[in-house]
Amino acid sequence: MKNLRSALFYTLTIGIFSVFLYFFIRQGTFLETAATKLHSHVSSASSWEQFTDTFGHNLTHPLATLLLQIITIIVAARLFGWLCKLIGQPTVIGEIAAGIFLGPSLLGMFYPEFSNFLFPKQSLGNLQFLSQIGLILFMFIIGMELDLKVLKTKAQEAVVISHASIMLPFALGVGLALYMYQQFAPEGISFLSFALFIGIALSITAFPVLARIVQERGLSRTKLGMMVITCAATDDITAWCILAAVIAIVKAGSFVSSIYTIILAGAYVLFMLKVLKPVLKRVGDHYSYKEGLTKPVVAMFFVVLLISSYTTEVIGIHALFGAFMAGVIMPANLSFRSIFIEKVEDVSLVLLLPLFFVFTGLRTQIGLLNDPYLWQVTGLIILAGVAGKFAGSTIAARFVKQSWRDSLIIGSLMNTRGLMELVVLNIGYDIGVLSPEIFAMMVIMALATTCMTGPALDLIDKFFPQKKWEALRDKLEPSRFSVLIAFASPQGGRKMLRLADKMIWKEADDQQITALHLSPSSYLNQVNTEEYQFETFRPLNEEAQQLDVSFTSLFKPSQDVEHDIIEIANNGDYDMLMIGIGRSVFEGTFLGKILGFTSRIISRERLFDTITGKERLFHEDVLDERTTQIIKSVKIPVAIMIEKNLKEVNDIFIPIFSPQDQFLLEYAQKLVSAGDLNVTIMDPSEMVSAYAEVQDSLNAIQDYAPEKVRMHFDNALEKEFLEQKDLMIISFESWKKAVESHSVWLANSPSVLIIRA
Repeated sequence: MKNLRSALFYTLTIGIFSVFLYFFIRQGTFLETAATKLHSHVSSASSWEQFTDTFGHNLTHPLATLLLQIITIIVAARLFGWLCKLIGQPTVIGEIAAGIFLGPSLLGMFYPEFSNFLFPKQSLGNLQFLSQIGLILFMFIIGMELDLKVLKTKAQEAVVISHASIMLPFALGVGLALYMYQQFAPEGISFLSFALFIGIALSITAFPVLARIVQERGLSRTKLGMMVITCAATDDITAWCILAAVIAIVKAGSFVSSIYTIILAGAYVLFMLKVLKPVLKRVGDHYSYKEGLTKPVVAMFFVVLLISSYTTEVIGIHALFGAFMAGVIMPANLSFRSIFIEKVEDVSLVLLLPLFFVFTGLRTQIGLLNDPYLWQVTGLIILAGVAGKFAGSTIAARFVKQSWRDSLIIGSLMNTRGLMELVVLNIGYDIGVLSPEIFAMMVIMALATTCMTGPALDLIDKFFPQKKWEALRDKLEPSRFSVLIAFASPQGGRKMLRLADKMIWKEADDQQITALHLSPSSYLNQVNTEEYQFETFRPLNEEAQQLDVSFTSLFKPSQDVEHDIIEIANNGDYDMLMIGIGRSVFEGTFLGKILGFTSRIISRERLFDTITGKERLFHEDVLDERTTQIIKSVKIPVAIMIEKNLKEVNDIFIPIFSPQDQFLLEYAQKLVSAGDLNVTIMDPSEMVSAYAEVQDSLNAIQDYAPEKVRMHFDNALEKEFLEQKDLMIISFESWKKAVESHSVWLANSPSVLIIRA
């Protein structure tokens, strides 16, 4: 019945209003003039031609053209990037190659009509502006990924290498400009402007591509990898500051007339770093969780980005420098940065940035290099670029006492140019410093120097193979180690902070420990939240003062504590999650009985729940359900601390029960290198002699700190021995086996740190 009523209502509505529409249109035809009727008659007589004209107009409409260009660019960029990945090259090479393929060098040469249809000249302006927006977002991300503190905390040799890798190619570029100026400099460009731009174009290093290669090669956590990243970061900051000055000089016409621009730029940088950065830090700390980054907050940070870009464009040092600076001053809170980068990165890298590559390819006219002499000049540019960057970095690294192998690796990585080179070249082309011929030569140089990085590293590995012992020593060198402490009890958090302090290398970073406390939302209200937060972190602040260590506090009301711990640990830049388990979790449980935690008198509530079937008297699970879920879901290593009156952390005991426990030796190294304590390593089955890798790792640790490391080969764990120790570090798998086998020594164990790798 209901369906019949609906159908009847629908039919009547359509019928009645159709009659009205017919009547209105019929009456309207009497209002037409004779000319209108004649035009309508002619139009109706040529309806097919009218359709084709309309379709052709729609097909060539600027919006339709732009959408077709974007579709073509994204597909080509993904395809070429995939092909480059297959042959071991960075995907950015494929994206640049896609631009050249779609440009006049290939598609325009062999299929000019299709090229003119796909990329008509009148449409290139829209494509350029859209690609600039993508580039502004990308430079914003690059600025956020750079850490200014790295310049203060890293070794002096990294700065020496970085600046040597800028000065030598810069000098060679200026010298090369002497040879090329008269033939290739555009009309009206002074030698100073031309020379400075050639110098900076040869000096740049592609920080994003280098960082990706370092990660793919497994170097990111080694001393060598950290040094290269530091060199590249220093190089980027220095090169962009020099580039801003060069642009000011080029636009002003001379150095003297550019002084006003440079003064304005200096005032802008001081305002960004000294005034705006502290304000944004407070905002970022307050909204450092995902739900906190609401649309108004995100809009505020985007407005800062756009105003910064606009300011530098008006000053005369290019909008991209403003985007870069906006990224640099963003709140240093890792949680905030990771959330914000996640919001921007996909749109920038996948959708908009390939437009920039293709626009560069459309500008690159390799066909202009139609003479052997021009290719000789191109070869000379590549030679100068490689000699300056590769040789300069390698010699500087060797000078600061790096091995030949490490020096060559540093030189190869610093010679990577990639995207950053294209940014510089496009700026030079836009302001008229680079002619089309020089632009094409420089693009070829950027491709060549980026392509040679992977093969160069392979050759170094082949002719300068790293010995197994050296690899282990490098792995055991102190490096940045970031710990997230998730605590419920303030006193438990205090003891975990004490332990985390023993694991971090103090010179690696000022802020390596993050203390997280999640409080159920039902416990808090607007009145008591601030006081509750202060009291929760007060014991940790007192402990931090005694230890002379700093930490980042992270407090958040939560409706699902377990879920939020997992999300924060997975989304932040942490190397370990440390959680604590107190006695109350184990009291009245089977595991608590083994550990000696079980109360002599079982509570009436637990006994009643057991009788009624709601709960078992003794649980057989190794850990509680929440902890088990965290262990399963968190991607980084998880350390579970079972605290038994831990007062000091001076003597640590690490049992190696199986070959899979070898990863514990990495934590042994961190402890002996970062803290003044002793470590006893137990090898009850004497498997050290059976497994060479374990033997090598132990030898490396003992060689690193022979006075702090002792071996223990007894098969039994005596009560007296365990009582002398402050802490036992054991793998999660070995802990499970010990609990399941009801090992007697568990009852006599000191405080325990269980690590799941």
